[in-house]
Amino acid sequence: MRHLTRLALAVGLASSPLALADTADSLEALIAAARQEPPLTVYDSTGKIVEQAARFAEQYGLEAEGVKSKAPHTLERLIREAQAGNVQTDVAIMADAPAVAAQLLDTGFAMSWFPEEFAEHIDERYQDPLAIVMAPNVWAYNTALHDSCPIDNVWALTEPEWARHVTLQDPLGKPSYVDWFNQMAQHDDAAMAQAYQAYFGEPLPDDEESATAAWVKALAANAPLLTDSDSTAAESVGSPDQQESFIGLISTAKFRENANGMKLGLCEGLAPWAGWTYPSIGVIAADTESPNAAKLFIRYLLTEEGIAPQAIDGKISTRADITLPAEEPSGVGAVQSQLFDYAPRTALDDWEHRQQWQDLWMLNYRR
Repeated sequence: MRHLTRLALAVGLASSPLALADTADSLEALIAAARQEPPLTVYDSTGKIVEQAARFAEQYGLEAEGVKSKAPHTLERLIREAQAGNVQTDVAIMADAPAVAAQLLDTGFAMSWFPEEFAEHIDERYQDPLAIVMAPNVWAYNTALHDSCPIDNVWALTEPEWARHVTLQDPLGKPSYVDWFNQMAQHDDAAMAQAYQAYFGEPLPDDEESATAAWVKALAANAPLLTDSDSTAAESVGSPDQQESFIGLISTAKFRENANGMKLGLCEGLAPWAGWTYPSIGVIAADTESPNAAKLFIRYLLTEEGIAPQAIDGKISTRADITLPAEEPSGVGAVQSQLFDYAPRTALDDWEHRQQWQDLWMLNYRR
């Protein structure tokens, strides 16, 4: 496991400062030590981090600032600060697991810390590196045009009927999508092959490199509508005045727009998956001057109160004993078992194969 081996954390926990013990005394010691440190700065790609940092500061009597920043910008900032020996960003929550693994953890610019008190509730697959939340991306349809999802298998999206009527963010500008392709091919390509046979009534041809690659090529060749944001994709699918049926791959956060008139419905029961989840990895800058406050904040995000502002958007805590709120608008909590689950432990493999999958998409995409 990667741990905060470069951090000298003086919290009175003997010679093992990295593991937060299960006793109230050790937590109190961590809080006391955090209060002796400089103010904490936390970066995340969601604006909810501003609220989370403010709540954290109020709860523990600390100073903390949350800053919304896209993952590439945060990554560059952490690297430059580390190289300059001028760390200003103490904690980062980043939705780019491969880049975190390759450019922060392997270089030693940042470290992953896991509070062992939560080991019983957080699956080992999420512990190293530590995934704070899993963000679902789901296939969606327009509920004003259909009583239920008009497809039951993702291979249907490769058919002429859905040409130019599938929408998603451009995989060439959204690395998490090609990471998803690689994860499917690496961890459960058999499920894609079974879905092919179930849909077409015959086995996948032997000349295909993988079922996932065959699906990616066929989807790209079916001229999907590519967007630069989830918002645009969601509007294409769920606009209340939409006359044409679209199927879209979007973040569950966009379902909150249903309260403003959007008509988004989640495609339940889709073979082999109704969507997929992508992790937000929590890291601590290796040379932070506030290591105890940083640890305390990571721990806070793993509590029900700490993650609440993101849970309402459908982001799933990696703690199995924390469920999504009943008022979460997409209903993804009820279909969580139907989502392909990203494995952070193989993020480096995704990093190494990003270009391969981007090339495959680019070579087969038709407008």
